[in-house]
Amino acid sequence: MYTRSHPLLFAFLAATRRRAVSRVGGVLLVHGAEPYRQALTRIPLDRTAAGTTGGAVRELSVGGTLFDQEGAGHRTTRRAVGDDLGADGVERVRPVWREVLDRRLAPLGEGRDVDLVPLARELAGATVRALLGATGDPQAIASAAAEAAAAAVRDHLPGPRPPGTARAAAAAAARLEALLARDRPDGQPESALGAVLAVAAVNTTVAALPRAAAWCADAGLWDEAADKPLRTALVGELLRVIAPSPLLPRVAAADAVLEGCPVRKGDRLILVARHAARAHLQPPDARRPAPPAVAQLVFGVGSHACPGARLARAHLNDTLAALAPHRPIVVRARVDRGAALPGWRLLTVRATSGHKTGEKR
Repeated sequence: MYTRSHPLLFAFLAATRRRAVSRVGGVLLVHGAEPYRQALTRIPLDRTAAGTTGGAVRELSVGGTLFDQEGAGHRTTRRAVGDDLGADGVERVRPVWREVLDRRLAPLGEGRDVDLVPLARELAGATVRALLGATGDPQAIASAAAEAAAAAVRDHLPGPRPPGTARAAAAAAARLEALLARDRPDGQPESALGAVLAVAAVNTTVAALPRAAAWCADAGLWDEAADKPLRTALVGELLRVIAPSPLLPRVAAADAVLEGCPVRKGDRLILVARHAARAHLQPPDARRPAPPAVAQLVFGVGSHACPGARLARAHLNDTLAALAPHRPIVVRARVDRGAALPGWRLLTVRATSGHKTGEKR
């Protein structure tokens, strides 16, 4: 998947992963779990630098969002986002995505094929709309979020930027913000934070859900997915090996040392989440899962941890629960080479069993 979607980049990362930290010019490649953790917790990072998540956000908006804030502002925004994406927030919107799953997967029970990619898009768009109280069409929200991410991600990856990238990213961001627009009591439109969260939620969901289903089909994991206690562990394991956001691009804000390698202010850090979480060495095993401290690395660490981790786990848990009775197999797949994150452009599945577990999700 990785080498088919971004062949040069991930082939290069695979060739360098034997060293926990290595330098290539002004770029440090961080593969090891401990230096990855230290980079996020002990090295001051420039949240607004070009080529980082915060930098891309600032280019696409007026700033002041979670990914480019500092100090007290960052902590305040994290608390607000945490409330929306906490246990109560997730349970509030859970019926929304379960309705999408029930409706979209119904054809499997009738012997028809289902493409899981548009399902994931609608599920993500509907979830974002419910979380933000927006009124836009879920599919349109998902499409705009995907376009904005695909345009902005070129700032994160090495290589020349195609002409018009900045204009395309700004236009996609404007479309997304328009779809998410709603009036607030103060008469102002929805903040840019809503658009940023939509981009993050949509792109990670669309990358993760079809790939997790394909892994279960290929590795014969549907029995584990059908078992509620095992499914909880399986969700964590699948997210660990899939690593929906496999790379975290950051920039050092001060001199430091990482695994014996000097870090200079302004150095670019490419934190390889999937290698830090040992995704390339340890396949998913619901009966012997990786330690939580390792599995969590795909969601970041400390103040840089992803506030949407609970939502991602709930999405995947319910998707696996809905698919497991059908024991689907993959009948057609096509990689998405234009997406911001490695994923499928098409993933068609077909049921192999009419067995029902009787479990209520």
